Amino acid sequence: MAVLGFIYAGIRQHNIGGIDTLIWLMLGLQGYFLFRRTSGQMSGAIDSNRALFTYRQVTPTDTVLMRGVLEAVLMLAVIAVIFTGLAMMGHDIVPYSPLALMEALCGLWLLGVALGLNISVLSELAPEFRQVTNIIMMPLYFISGVLIPISTIPEPYREWLLLNPIVHGLDGARLAFSPYYHSVPNLSISYLYNCAFVGIAVGLLLHRRYANFMVTK
Repeated sequence: MAVLGFIYAGIRQHNIGGIDTLIWLMLGLQGYFLFRRTSGQMSGAIDSNRALFTYRQVTPTDTVLMRGVLEAVLMLAVIAVIFTGLAMMGHDIVPYSPLALMEALCGLWLLGVALGLNISVLSELAPEFRQVTNIIMMPLYFISGVLIPISTIPEPYREWLLLNPIVHGLDGARLAFSPYYHSVPNLSISYLYNCAFVGIAVGLLLHRRYANFMVTK
């Protein structure tokens, strides 16, 4: 964030789409990291906590879900520290709609939970799944609107990028800070939640189907 903030300040880009540049960057980076770290840490939770399966009451699903909760707490603490730093620098950190901000961040976390649940099972069946996911995360970083406003992308490419639910979460968080923010057309937080809930349902079904396999592997 410090490096990117310095770069944007160097080109005298004080606002993006009607919102403070550093706030715009912080929401994009931390929102994406909330999704990525949640999914990444959850996908490896079974291997990291395999010794706990000697206790019959502990299931693989328990370790994966608790890892997701832990990542949410850690990322919220990081975001709070960054907000405090920006406030000390004189930036306005009070969102226009705090509830809308929490809604967008919660949607991104749930999306990370959905991916983490699925990859945690699939990587037990075939370890290559986790490697493929790590490879996909880098291009996903650039097409999710973390560093480039998706609203500036011309058609028809913008419609293709809007199929990515992360875009809706990040722009929803930014719009919560300023009603004048130039968000992407057809912004839909419900689309983000629908993708997350479908992914969570599929992930839980996979965990139920392969529970014995993951414990005895």
